[in-house]
Amino acid sequence: MENLQDGKQRDLSLNRSDGTNKYLTTDQGVKINDDNNSLKAGERGPSLLEDFILREKITHFDHERIPERIVHARGSGAHGFFEVTNPIPELTKAGFLKEAGLKTPVFARFSTVAGSRGSTDLARDVRGFAVKFYTQEGIYDLVANNIPVFFIQDASKFPDLVHAVKPEPHNEIPQAASAHDTFWDFISLMPESMHMIMWIMSDRAIPRSYRMMEGFGVHTFRLINEAGESTFVKFHWKPKLGTHAVAWDEAQKISGKNPDFHRQDLWEAIEMGNFPEWELGVQIIPEEDENKYEFDLLDPTKIVPEELVPVTIVGRMVLNKNPDNFFAETEQIAFHPGHIVPGIDFTNDPLLQGRLFSYTDTQLSRLGSPNFHEIPINRSIAPVHNNQRDGHMRQEINIGRVSYHPNSLGGGCPYQAKIAEGGFASFNERIDAHKIRERSESFNDHFGQARLFFNSQTPTEKSHIVKALRFELGKVETTAIRVRMLGLLSQVDMKLAEQVAAGLGATVPPVLETPINHGVSPENEMGKHEPQTVESSVESSDALSMLKNPTNSPTIASRKVAIICSDGVSEACVMNMKEALLKQDAKGFIVAPTLGNILTDQDGAIAANFSFLTASSVLFDAVYVPDGIGLNALIENDDVNEYLHDAYKHCKVIGADGRATAVIGAASFAAKISADDQGLILTNEAATKAFTDEFIAAMGQHRFWEREPNLYN
Repeated sequence: MENLQDGKQRDLSLNRSDGTNKYLTTDQGVKINDDNNSLKAGERGPSLLEDFILREKITHFDHERIPERIVHARGSGAHGFFEVTNPIPELTKAGFLKEAGLKTPVFARFSTVAGSRGSTDLARDVRGFAVKFYTQEGIYDLVANNIPVFFIQDASKFPDLVHAVKPEPHNEIPQAASAHDTFWDFISLMPESMHMIMWIMSDRAIPRSYRMMEGFGVHTFRLINEAGESTFVKFHWKPKLGTHAVAWDEAQKISGKNPDFHRQDLWEAIEMGNFPEWELGVQIIPEEDENKYEFDLLDPTKIVPEELVPVTIVGRMVLNKNPDNFFAETEQIAFHPGHIVPGIDFTNDPLLQGRLFSYTDTQLSRLGSPNFHEIPINRSIAPVHNNQRDGHMRQEINIGRVSYHPNSLGGGCPYQAKIAEGGFASFNERIDAHKIRERSESFNDHFGQARLFFNSQTPTEKSHIVKALRFELGKVETTAIRVRMLGLLSQVDMKLAEQVAAGLGATVPPVLETPINHGVSPENEMGKHEPQTVESSVESSDALSMLKNPTNSPTIASRKVAIICSDGVSEACVMNMKEALLKQDAKGFIVAPTLGNILTDQDGAIAANFSFLTASSVLFDAVYVPDGIGLNALIENDDVNEYLHDAYKHCKVIGADGRATAVIGAASFAAKISADDQGLILTNEAATKAFTDEFIAAMGQHRFWEREPNLYN
């Protein structure tokens, strides 16, 4: 009998596409002359809506995933408020920035970029830092990241960047990781990415908490005042708790022990009343200073060093309420950098210009309707009146027969608002230029600020960057890609390149391979200009180093301490430590061999919060071993040794008092302990106030990275 199933099978080979030795084309088969630059009105002008190549490319990219976000899929958020502390009415007519003490409701969402919704919180990645302001004049979205620059200069390359960093399409591996060939292949051919690479390979990419990372608006925006005058502005979020990170080995272990680590941290801090807080700062650049610096204000791969333009604090944000429903609020919230209010406007940054199209298009695909603004979490608190109608899942019930403008049947309503009545008007920027696919020569410095960032780091931070690059490039299987990256690193810092090369068993190439002829004709690749290095007017910036910026008043609020106990533990030691931590808004957790009650030296009982099986050292900020009479059980326990070993290796505070110091002495790292290690708090006396005070003070320093050189000797 004829096999009808086989006979009806399609020849799937007809749908296979191989681009080897083929020209790049649009989806309609039109050959593309320039795939690296969007069509602009002049080299530094705005992107043009008629750029069908850019629109087709980004539209396809925006609709590639259903229903989760293509990027920033893994996130967590909270409600709160923004309060003006230093109003700036002379710079902007935005109402939420004009009056001291004015509070505006907000919802903030933090996220990783590359991974799916089910990926780990602790991936080495950029973190999104998006805030929706529910202002009286409408929705304002400050869609920021925890890194102030980006990989690319033009939105045309964004789909390529994300395709490169996502899991490789033939096997969907690896998830939420940049340590693979396709990402570094792309980066090795994009010198403009080198500044961002320095940031992403630093500890900024593995924050201790969402509450302990900065946020940056990335792009240069404009502020517009009542007189219609413009100033350029960069936005900064400064965390009250300071900026802190975890060790890379620790991040990998947390990913296995608790992939929801950041999400849980944010939730629990708010539930405990330790409300996360940031200050909002602005860097203001007068219109006449647009071309003052050696970098271009419109280049999203550049910062404005704080030594050149200080950050002025204008307000604070406090997150004080967790969502009632994760999907309805955190998942359905829809951000867009094009959601602005009068007093804030755009610049011609070509990456920003592309984002202004992309975000709405993405929400149409992800949320399935042009009415996503009617979802409660996205609703404006300002009245909404317009002639938009119908569409999937429409909730607004519009009355009357008129849905157009102008009209007479509806009395001309809703009216257009004059500028004096709060009507939005774009900044009246003069543009007189030719249509061109090109970048300004002022965008060609790809190494100067990368060098500035590296030079600004402490020796510990530089060491972490070297190790990160060794790890990432060590995962790359293609030798030519590693060699190209070493060449690019040599343009940033030769010693850095040599240290990375040593870890790869390679040598730095004597000549930088110019990234041309990789897929398109030489006259079009990267535009007509070769990468350059422009020396920065600032040699080193303390603001770029996490370790050079400790908090003014070190705090351990919301920190967690593992108190390792077994039967016979000193009840006084445990109670004294827990009470001292609570006074500092921190918390001690009893970790024991098993769950249940732990018998104390006073014939009492203390309930264990965790067993060694259910919690790991990497989930705590410090470890304390109290005095007791049953300490042999801890000395002989391999889990205890692992707890202490990881805490020591990750440069955390470790404390022990009374007879418990013997537990530290028996640990695997005991021979490496340095006499001047201020992160090891040991005393032969038990339950003293001096000990707990010293332990808490040490926790306020976060980590003792100077311990690291001893770890590998």
